[in-house]
Amino acid sequence: MMKFKITQNIAILFLAVFLLSFTTAHKFYVSVTNMVYSEKNTSFQITSRIFIDDLEEVLKERYGINAKLATEDEAKIADEYIEKYIRAKFTIELNGEITDYDFLGKEYDNDVMICYMEVTNIDISDLKSITVQNEILTDLFEEQQNIVHLKWKGKKKSFVLIKENNKGMLNL
Repeated sequence: MMKFKITQNIAILFLAVFLLSFTTAHKFYVSVTNMVYSEKNTSFQITSRIFIDDLEEVLKERYGINAKLATEDEAKIADEYIEKYIRAKFTIELNGEITDYDFLGKEYDNDVMICYMEVTNIDISDLKSITVQNEILTDLFEEQQNIVHLKWKGKKKSFVLIKENNKGMLNL
């Protein structure tokens, strides 16, 4: 498996372009996920930023849902299908075993949806590796890139995950 290395400056540049594009129609496909370990809560706190229009398109294509996200007419079943889709496309492995996470909810920021997730009760004494697989929107958009920033006890690693290379690993 070919690994993509990305410098912190390039990651910041990607994030800046992503954040500055909120008010215009985007011509690229990217999501940004941040995973930060909280020693206080012994958990990974996860936020994922996804363009609303892209997510609406995938919900319509996969499930036949006209979600109307971020509007007064948002479908009542939208949250259920958003969670279902994210669980199918975003996985975390601790020491090579898939780990369950809580989907805490979502909110909107301009034309981006922010999803909140958490992996709780992590036994850090036994943790040797963390693997993230992110296939969000790659089933609909060939150009989709999913940037993942992982912070754990002073270690930072960033991955650019694409359809052909959808996993990133941090060995501890």
